[in-house]
Amino acid sequence: MDLKKDVWTKKDYQEFVDFLKSLKEETYKKFHQKLTTTKYEILGIRVPTQRKLAKEISKGNALSFLSVCQEDYYEEVNIEGFVIASLDEPDFTKYMDLFIPKIDNWAICDGFCNSVKSIPKAKDAYLPKIKELINSSHEFTVRVGLILWLSFYVEPKYLPQIFETLNILHRKEYYINMAAAWLLAECYVKYRKETLVFLKNNHTSKFVQNKTISKICDSYRVSKEEKEMLKKLRK
Repeated sequence: MDLKKDVWTKKDYQEFVDFLKSLKEETYKKFHQKLTTTKYEILGIRVPTQRKLAKEISKGNALSFLSVCQEDYYEEVNIEGFVIASLDEPDFTKYMDLFIPKIDNWAICDGFCNSVKSIPKAKDAYLPKIKELINSSHEFTVRVGLILWLSFYVEPKYLPQIFETLNILHRKEYYINMAAAWLLAECYVKYRKETLVFLKNNHTSKFVQNKTISKICDSYRVSKEEKEMLKKLRK
């Protein structure tokens, strides 16, 4: 199917959905259903295939595609996210704001976040937006902000802001706290000295602190001696 269209009609989009259905794999569907809880029906299309389709769509009129896309299937939402992630400003922020409320699981969230093309070009400019996301009352909106930080901001310049925010981010939602722990673990692997100071004196929850240490201990990039030292910092 030709996805590099100048104009997408509703008929074109329905043909696209039919094409998606032809790509489904029942075995992969069952596998993915065990990993992901979502309100969307899962067809069972592998992520590399979804990314390839989104890339082809983005070579044409991506905004026309976004004007007709629907959200009956998990893969539709995922591909929409990949297409939005390819946009530049001012379109990216506009469509990201429309897309984030559709995110109801970790997989769509993380796949979208680590695909964004515009943030690495202007990291400082996006900081207010990311802080706005993290201050949201919605679980996966907060996770979007944290995973964007994880994907693009784990470097010395931004560590103080990351630590400051995580120190006061007292949330009960599982996928927020898992993202916070993953972010801290990555900070430690890349910047041990700075992150160790934070792990020794912070106000994060017992879950976040201990899950961070657990994730660090799972890393092959950390020595056995360090792991034993970190285990003593468990709350």
